Formats: sequence, structure tokens, C-alpha cells
Amino acid sequence: MKEGRLKEGRLKEGRLKEERLKYEIERKFLVKIDKWGVLVRPEGHLYVQGYLNTDPEKTIRVRIADSKGYITLKGIMVGAKRLEYEYEIPAGEAKEILDNFTDNHVAKIRYKFNFKGKDWVVDEFIDNNFGLIVAEIELNSEDEKFELPDWAGKEVTDDARYFNSNLSVMPFNKW
Repeated sequence: MKEGRLKEGRLKEGRLKEERLKYEIERKFLVKIDKWGVLVRPEGHLYVQGYLNTDPEKTIRVRIADSKGYITLKGIMVGAKRLEYEYEIPAGEAKEILDNFTDNHVAKIRYKFNFKGKDWVVDEFIDNNFGLIVAEIELNSEDEKFELPDWAGKEVTDDARYFNSNLSVMPFNKW
């Protein structure tokens, strides 16, 4: 998450209060299966997440990653950029929320790579999204330059089917 421009805030005691907004700027790519199969990978970590709201304008996600819980609020995607706020919550509470307040889940194994000075994550989906492997890179700006690893294929940043929130309700294996 990167901090973005200042937004005009609320008036407080006759003065303009400024609030700093947090933006996520990421690009997504399908992973080439043939390259992935022979790639030496770091240790993967299990991520399980569910959605309290899948509205593209205001997505609310609960996630368990390893032994930590998170709640994340995401705004509408404009290009490769959207508002994002993420907060750590107790893992036990995250599990209770997933079990009691979400109907659809996404599970994946996440791998973290550094390629030519840029951090990448690769999500190898399991369960209903088995067979889907997506790489993501977070950027500081939408026009930031980077090189693609040879295992990164077609860009799917603008294809809403690949949003995790959408994969929770229309899994890859049902396309």
C-alpha cells in the first residue's frame, strides 16, 4: 500500500482537516504453467480469505495468513489503483468471522519473489480455483517501469474475473 495525495477532509473548528489516503497500485499477470513447473520457489504460505462485501466499489475482506488475521477494505479499481486499508486482527476472531459471516472463500498458496529489484507475489489457487496461478506486483505509481519475469504471461489487471472477491463467488473451475 502506498500513501497517495492529500484529500480535502472535514471541517473541524472552522479549519480544513487533511487526511492522507492509502492506495494500492498493483498489476496482475497469469503465470505460465510450463515455466512455473520448473521454477525453484521459496516456501509458500497458506492464505484463506472470505468476503463480507464483494461490491467492487467497497470490498471488505477477512483473511488468515499463516497465524495472523486481517481485515481489509478496498475501494473501486481505477486502472491499476484503488484505495486500500488493512488492519491486523486476532487470528481467532478472523476465523470466527470467516466461519460465521462469509459464505464464499478463496484459498491459495502465496509465494514471494524479488525479480530485478521488484517484489512479486505469486498466488497458486487451490480448492474451487485449482489450476489458476496469478502473479502480482505492487508499484509506487501506475506508470512505474518494471521487467516481467519469464514466468509472467498475459496481463489480467483489468479483467474483473481475476479479482479474488469475484473468484470467491464465481470460481475459476466454473468458467
